[in-house]
Amino acid sequence: MSHTNDPAVIERLLTTPGRWAIVGLSNNRARTAYDIAAYVQELGMEIVPVHPKAETVHGAQGYARLADVPGKIDVVDVFVNSSLAGAVVDEAMAVGAKAVWLQLGVIDEAAAERARAAGLAVVMDTCPAIEAPRIGLA
Repeated sequence: MSHTNDPAVIERLLTTPGRWAIVGLSNNRARTAYDIAAYVQELGMEIVPVHPKAETVHGAQGYARLADVPGKIDVVDVFVNSSLAGAVVDEAMAVGAKAVWLQLGVIDEAAAERARAAGLAVVMDTCPAIEAPRIGLA
């Protein structure tokens, strides 16, 4: 069964203030994650960069791994290759995240199914910058 994104889940994630751990976010301005992280901040979310370099990005303290992030995580935004996404989804479940958002082009049906079975909201193969205008956000 292939994953279908629920418009109500997308709207809830993009309009409810939350803490987004953005996996794959660094200070590399050429990477899509850099611009999307700023966009998510503009929507009112707190961002937490998660990248092996653990850089501070857009004023937010970075961490090397999801397990290193203190406090609660609402959404894990996945900016890694599809082949690595399953491990990130499993980490998201382990740290108690409420949702996973696999970015445009990041597809792992098995990981999405595991996350759904564990009670997480799942969005896959799309981007907040694509979805927010559809629901009337900037």
